[in-house]
Amino acid sequence: MKRVILLFTLLIFAHNIYAQYDYYGEEESNLEWYTDINEAKAESIRTKKVILMYFTGSDWCAPCKLLKKDFFSSDEFEKKAGNFVLVKVDMPRRIDIITPEQKAKNKVLVKKYNKDGSFPNIVALNENLNILGELSGYTFLRETDRHFTFINSFLNSK
Repeated sequence: MKRVILLFTLLIFAHNIYAQYDYYGEEESNLEWYTDINEAKAESIRTKKVILMYFTGSDWCAPCKLLKKDFFSSDEFEKKAGNFVLVKVDMPRRIDIITPEQKAKNKVLVKKYNKDGSFPNIVALNENLNILGELSGYTFLRETDRHFTFINSFLNSK
């Protein structure tokens, strides 16, 4: 009986931990995220801005969800985001989050720009879609310093 109670307690604990990071919907944001790389490229050429491509697994990747909350949804990032063309490449497991056509496009981008399959991963591109830099991962320590250092390096190089 003690084992059953222990197992039940562990299952509830695990469910609560997972539920904390289990986010399916999109938060309200003032940021414009492109999902089409060709549209992003045209905008980058027009505005002379660096493309910031974010690879995420929005419905299964706990570090991706934390990075979205701690970094991409922060006031500090929103202030700096206007200096970039933002592209979100989502690879969800649920089939109702993105269309099959979008998933196919995203697979091409993952193969080309996220070869090691790291999630989350941020890749900076120039207007010719050449890689300028890459930053992957996010820890449960929830420190965004290296992410801000990464994007600031492209702001300071203008």
